[in-house]
Amino acid sequence: MSDSIETFDFQTEARQLLDLMIHSVYSNKEIFLRELISNSSDALDKRRFLAVTDPEAIPAGTELQIFIEADAEARTLSVSDNGIGMSREEVTDLIGTIARSGTRQFLDALQAREDALTPDLIGQFGVGFYSCFMVADKVTLVTRRVGEEQAVKWESAGEGTYTLQQAERPEAGTTVTLHLKPADTEEHIEDYTSEWVIKRLVKKYSDFVAYPIRMNCEHRSPELDDEGKPKPDGEDVVTVELETLNSMKAIWLRDPSEVEEDEYKEFYKHISHDWGEPLERIQAKIEGTLEYRMLLFIPTKAPFDLFSRDNIHGIHLYVRRVFIMDDCKVLLPEYLRFMRGVVDSEDLSLNISREMLQQDRQIQRIRKGVVNKVLDTLAKMRDERREQYTTFWREFGRVLKEGVFQDRDNQAALLDLLLLESTGSPDALTSLKEYADRMPEGQDVIYYMTGESRAMVEHSPHLEAFGDRGHEVLLLTDPVDEVWLQSVFEYGGKPLKSVGKGAVDLAPEEDKEAAEEERKEVEEKFASLFECLQHKLDDHVKEVRLSNRLTSSLACLVGEEHDMSPQLVQMMRAMNQDVPVTKRILELNPTHPVLARLHEIFEADHDDDALDQYAQLLYGLAVLAEGGQLPDPGAFSKLVADLSTKAI
Repeated sequence: MSDSIETFDFQTEARQLLDLMIHSVYSNKEIFLRELISNSSDALDKRRFLAVTDPEAIPAGTELQIFIEADAEARTLSVSDNGIGMSREEVTDLIGTIARSGTRQFLDALQAREDALTPDLIGQFGVGFYSCFMVADKVTLVTRRVGEEQAVKWESAGEGTYTLQQAERPEAGTTVTLHLKPADTEEHIEDYTSEWVIKRLVKKYSDFVAYPIRMNCEHRSPELDDEGKPKPDGEDVVTVELETLNSMKAIWLRDPSEVEEDEYKEFYKHISHDWGEPLERIQAKIEGTLEYRMLLFIPTKAPFDLFSRDNIHGIHLYVRRVFIMDDCKVLLPEYLRFMRGVVDSEDLSLNISREMLQQDRQIQRIRKGVVNKVLDTLAKMRDERREQYTTFWREFGRVLKEGVFQDRDNQAALLDLLLLESTGSPDALTSLKEYADRMPEGQDVIYYMTGESRAMVEHSPHLEAFGDRGHEVLLLTDPVDEVWLQSVFEYGGKPLKSVGKGAVDLAPEEDKEAAEEERKEVEEKFASLFECLQHKLDDHVKEVRLSNRLTSSLACLVGEEHDMSPQLVQMMRAMNQDVPVTKRILELNPTHPVLARLHEIFEADHDDDALDQYAQLLYGLAVLAEGGQLPDPGAFSKLVADLSTKAI
């Protein structure tokens, strides 16, 4: 007996999402069946895995399967499975509220796109189940969790509410019933109760599913006479037979030459729940002392939760075609968490646990082989299909950079894969090797600068002399750049040097002696002034000195070679880490007219109060030039106004 029906309101975001589905103009609405079958396949995988440690989870004689039933008169289509099922709490959590489907992010992304509902967004944000509402006026779900006696019924017409009540189901599993909208060619809705339509969709989208997808199908044959010949005026004899609609052969076991490209694409969509197409496929069969197969995919678009702590890794682990888990983090490092696909081992134990995976030597060998294969594929893509690799880099480059400091064994390969912005390639990204190949004679270091954005870095006074002398500078604006640079000090034998740290000497080799003599003369000229400015700015800077970096700006701040950059300090403080205050060096442009005027004021009266104001002005200008925050913006604003008044 069912209990009383309880009605619940959808969240605001969920109502918006359902409204999008119901009024969708997306033409490929038939994919709803693929999503339902994919969910059923996942549920069967989970029950099969549970049975590895709990044999009673699948009673003797139970065949795991998916069953489709259509009723043309009632206008209903049902997809049933005898998978792991859901408890009432899981239905509420996973179906009722859509709380775990990234609904808010989905809607934000959709608004940013300013276009109609698109399959890449639906799949990217994991809301495939709700695609049912594109073709159905009402959806009913009845499910029973393995190990529980009571089933639960969820139902919604997508109008802002859903209901829950107890229900009966003879065995564990889930049945989703769609109360279909009328067929309408203008709305791109076919007759999804039609046997041939269902067969076509299963063959097109779900042929590779590892479990039988079955349906009772009608067969018509002519009425026969006593001699076994068709009667001239006889009526067709209709019989109903249970048919399996899919081939069920694991796609990674088939010879690649026998698999159509569209089949690979559909398998990717099935395993990743991404409705877009993959950017690249990686397939290999490893034989020898350790045997395993891999069928991996690089997505075209980054998932919305790529940088979330709850991000789910997309590698499915199988052992001798038996599903083990769909989130095998051990098989790939964090910086490759965007990969999707399957690894199937012939040698692992069927009852291996997550804890055992961490220590298993065979798994570590498989992991090493998978990582090498992925990195080799990326390198080949970079060299042979640069446009495709650039597409990959713009989506996943920030993640790949994490590997530079996480994976020391593959650090050299990862450095070769970096694509970076540079002053030498304003319209394209460059690799470290390409930068090194372009270095002019006499340059023996790779220059870089970090910052919040390309525009901010390009306008930094630190770059002035480098641009004038024709030295290319890498522009590193990802927060992760600050981290990997702490562990990489050279590339190809050439040191990496920040243009914002340490002293620089950009004079040609033949002019160095003359430049050094001229510098000494200028230093002597300004020595007393700089000593005075240093005293007045002692709370802020450790030294005031002449600059070789500046050609047009008046001042800039630089650090010592091993000081943290301002951006790294800001990042660490944002993470509530205690960062000691480090004084930096104030560099001044010896050719700037303001410095000449300051020297005149100082020569006239060494204790002039105006020097205090000018010292604070110099420091404030240097902070602002690098996009920093002034210690007291109000006081600085007043200082500028006061000095401007005096000048007038």
